[in-house]
Amino acid sequence: MKIAFATEDGQTISAHFGQAPYYKVIYVDDGQIVSQEVRAKAHHDNGQHSHTHADMFAAIHDCQVLIVGGMGTPAHQAALAHGLQVVATGQCDIAAVLQAYLDGTLEENPLLIHPHGRH
Repeated sequence: MKIAFATEDGQTISAHFGQAPYYKVIYVDDGQIVSQEVRAKAHHDNGQHSHTHADMFAAIHDCQVLIVGGMGTPAHQAALAHGLQVVATGQCDIAAVLQAYLDGTLEENPLLIHPHGRH
């Protein structure tokens, strides 16, 4: 399974999916990390929307799960349409969130999926 995290620095989950310039993608097999990489992501540059939601998900076409710190409903709906399981969490440390997800103890916060334009 490949899990993508929206990030600005490769270590923490970005509070706003649309502004995150990267994904950290972690490939997990049988509960063990097989590989990790950081991939460029289409994003809002200073709030400017110069892309489509499809552009934002192209870099993670091979992932099954997307973990975010916050996301607008249009992006959320697009992620679901791309076949991604979306998990919104208030926790920010990627390593800790990954372990909690794998343990089945990650707390989701659906309030972090918000109407477009409300951060």
